[in-house]
Amino acid sequence: MCIGLGMLIGCQAQTKKPLASPPADTSQTVDGKTVSIHYNAPSMRGRKIFGGLVPYDHWWRTGANPATTLKTEANLKIGTATVPAGTYTLYTLPSTGTWKLIINKQTGQWGTKYDQSQDLARVDMKKETLSSPQEVMSITLEPFQGKQSTLHIRWETTDVSVPVVAE
Repeated sequence: MCIGLGMLIGCQAQTKKPLASPPADTSQTVDGKTVSIHYNAPSMRGRKIFGGLVPYDHWWRTGANPATTLKTEANLKIGTATVPAGTYTLYTLPSTGTWKLIINKQTGQWGTKYDQSQDLARVDMKKETLSSPQEVMSITLEPFQGKQSTLHIRWETTDVSVPVVAE
């Protein structure tokens, strides 16, 4: 039992539940420059994800809570898009066919705030099926081999990817 203000604060900290969609990061370095992605990673928790919780043919925040952020100190080519060094928001457009990665110039907003007029580019992503379901969504940036990497978004039984090249 907690008694007194100091103990009350301690008790509140002890009873704080972990976030349902905790923050996560992926980053790699190329030519001494960092490329990083910050997102919140939701879990399936028994839900149908793509075509259910995340509808097809509608933009998605690509994670949970705040918008997913790409920060790059290097100029990049992501798929067919030229992405100058800077900070961007990543959205996706899930589909039963080809997904699109949306690179948006608006930053700092909550994930449900999307302004299409701020799109820098939309690029096609390669879609594959995972051999077994992945409970927690992940975004990974593979280690650069020379100047080349691959960005993966995996969740449920879906793995979508796009090549990333440092320029």
